[in-house]
Amino acid sequence: MDEKRMQSVLRTIFPPQCVTCRKLVESEFALCGACWRDTTFISGLICDKCGVPLPGSAGPEMVHCDDCITVARPWDKGRAAMLYKENSRKIVLALKHGDREDLVRPAAGWMLRAGASLIKPNMLVAPVPLHWSRLLKRRYNQAALLGKTISKQANLEFCPDLLRRTSRTAPLDGLTRDERFQALTDVIRPNPKRHEMFENRPVLLIDDVMTSGATLAACTEACFSAGAVEVFVLILARVAKDA
Repeated sequence: MDEKRMQSVLRTIFPPQCVTCRKLVESEFALCGACWRDTTFISGLICDKCGVPLPGSAGPEMVHCDDCITVARPWDKGRAAMLYKENSRKIVLALKHGDREDLVRPAAGWMLRAGASLIKPNMLVAPVPLHWSRLLKRRYNQAALLGKTISKQANLEFCPDLLRRTSRTAPLDGLTRDERFQALTDVIRPNPKRHEMFENRPVLLIDDVMTSGATLAACTEACFSAGAVEVFVLILARVAKDA
């Protein structure tokens, strides 16, 4: 049986389902109509630093949100696929804590679509790191899974351990913005075994959620300290003030 017929048989036996609610859909790794409506994909005018949507119409000029005007963002540009709310939040939590690795492929596709303008030749893709103890407990780093798939789809080099988290921080949930930045001081550093990979290259940092931006800022500073020429961030979901 040829591959095309085999796929047809498999689709008959195992018809494609919505990646969140499991209703039948027309194609693999898709959302049904209801889940699509409840998933807040970002489009239109966006902040050039964090990707959050802004009021107004998109134009050629670069604009920044209030947070990115008041808080230093060391990276060059950033994009996000969706807002962290409603079904988007369910997707992120299922990927992060629910062992839903099947969500990696569609999520990476959404991210790459949002961040297409960030892709550059010779770019190195790297995930925001987990401390080894948290990785042991969780068994996988969702940012690394996303980064690996994105790098493959974009034909870029991927390094899962480009950065290291040298100490385990307490959960950042509930901390103020300043407390988050303070908690991450000197916590993330470049991996000395990968130092030569940074030299004169742009780096694309991958993470699942951006709240204050403290973790991404720490990762960016580590990349620049090791010789990266530019740093961009690409995230699955952005927490916004009205989210």
